[in-house]
Amino acid sequence: MSKDKKSTSKFLTQAAKGPESNNLEAEDKNKLSNKDEYYVNSQRFKSKQAKKENETLYVSKINKPAKYKHDGNFLNKLLFRIGKDDAAGLSAQLAYYFLLSLFPMLIFLLTLIPLFNVSPDTITNMIAKNAPGETSKMITEVITDVMNNANGGLLSFGLIAALWSASNGMTALMNAFNVSYEVEDARNPIVAKLLSVLFTVVMVVVFGVALALPVFGEQIGNYLFGQFGLESQFKWVFSLIKVILPLIITFIVFVTLYAIAPNIKLKFKSVIPGALFATIVWIGASFLFGYYVSNFGNYSKTYGSIGGVIVLMLWLYLTGFIIIIGAQINAIIHEKKLSSQQ
Repeated sequence: MSKDKKSTSKFLTQAAKGPESNNLEAEDKNKLSNKDEYYVNSQRFKSKQAKKENETLYVSKINKPAKYKHDGNFLNKLLFRIGKDDAAGLSAQLAYYFLLSLFPMLIFLLTLIPLFNVSPDTITNMIAKNAPGETSKMITEVITDVMNNANGGLLSFGLIAALWSASNGMTALMNAFNVSYEVEDARNPIVAKLLSVLFTVVMVVVFGVALALPVFGEQIGNYLFGQFGLESQFKWVFSLIKVILPLIITFIVFVTLYAIAPNIKLKFKSVIPGALFATIVWIGASFLFGYYVSNFGNYSKTYGSIGGVIVLMLWLYLTGFIIIIGAQINAIIHEKKLSSQQ
């Protein structure tokens, strides 16, 4: 079934079987439910009853009750979805796949970098400035080893294998988005895998550009604008760009992922709220987490040589949780929009 067809009938299915269906007659429910059977629907939690009349308990992904308020506000709906869809469990799954995908993605990216005569020290210094100590040390060791032994073979088997492995993290992310929108992934497995590979390549290119601009942007700008005597003006503009560039790049990546990755047709402007939330909260949380680890949480003393892995897993878990909440925000807005159109 195409994404176009699915995106038009979500309200019908939820009206028939979702939390809003309590006041519908059985015959009406059957008529509505026959319109579409491709959405995943909530089931009541039978072994426990809600304490208030305006609440209903539904089964979460881990078979625990998730409280739904029939007259609840946006936050109530968000908390219900977080519990029902087991956002914490999905975040742990994402952290696991992100960790397995991180180093293949680094290998893929770093195999390309020697073609542009970038020294390993440039990359490792950037990592050291932006990552907690234990994690920075672990990643820079991998970077140094890969770049010192890279031969620049773009079509080597190792490069293709690294890209294929790195796409597993994107596959897990696509699944998490489908859970947020309560849709089945009816896409052909090969098509879905190729999409995850494509998203991975785009992520590598985008973040590669984001890493390269702060290092080489000033030299390129001086070369281009110096011919017109505008070097001083460019330096002021470039100092501003370096501050806002991470926000812009991150926001564009989130908007693209939220709009294309789920198996449902969405407009780019419709996913801006979740992307904006994820961008601001993720950058802020990453900064605070890095500050905490650097100043208060000495994981190397507690966990020894694997301290860097522990810190990295915690950060990846935090990243996954924020991304999922952003998707849930977009899903709630999308559901409300469809309901208002009926």
